[in-house]
Amino acid sequence: MLSQCKTVFFAGKRFYVYENVYEPAEDSFLFAENLSVRSGDVVLDMGTGCGILGIMAAEKASVVIAVDVNPHAIRCAKENAEQNKVADRMSFIQGSLFTPLRMKKIFDLIIFNAPYLPTEGAEKLSWIEYAWSGGLNGRQVIDRFIFEVPKYLKDSGHVLLMQSNLSGIDETVWKFESVGMEAVVVAERNLPFFEKVVLFEAALSA
Repeated sequence: MLSQCKTVFFAGKRFYVYENVYEPAEDSFLFAENLSVRSGDVVLDMGTGCGILGIMAAEKASVVIAVDVNPHAIRCAKENAEQNKVADRMSFIQGSLFTPLRMKKIFDLIIFNAPYLPTEGAEKLSWIEYAWSGGLNGRQVIDRFIFEVPKYLKDSGHVLLMQSNLSGIDETVWKFESVGMEAVVVAERNLPFFEKVVLFEAALSA
């Protein structure tokens, strides 16, 4: 498998990126630069990809559970966790969003670099397309995530969600409000062709 890998370096760490796994890009690096984890946190890394965010989180977290629908991503993230010496604090689960999780209200932090690009409908996506395909308006996965996330978050916990302005910044704020959460933009970065990626932090309303 390594002969078919790309290699990405970030914050002094090396990450292999298998074929059919999303390669970390500007959104991933912006997220990682603004990832705040407290010592002992229990973290859910949704859509782990090559594992870059979960591995960064595992430096302080007591446990990181990494979920991805893509089996290639799960294998890739496991190898990167071992290489970066945090595998003892990480667990890996293949599945779609929260579907494979039984435990609720246990996470201090839930992180998700969501599939946010508007894409024309397709009967079946390739594994790599799951990483960016957000449906016709870019919100198909984001809205499902927001609807479910309060069930898995501790009352004192928070969410970090990355998306594009192409999938509606104000709409994300409204959707969080509809499930009893307050969301603010904590980081953003301009990309070519008038696109901007935005990192939200959200917490349960007091």
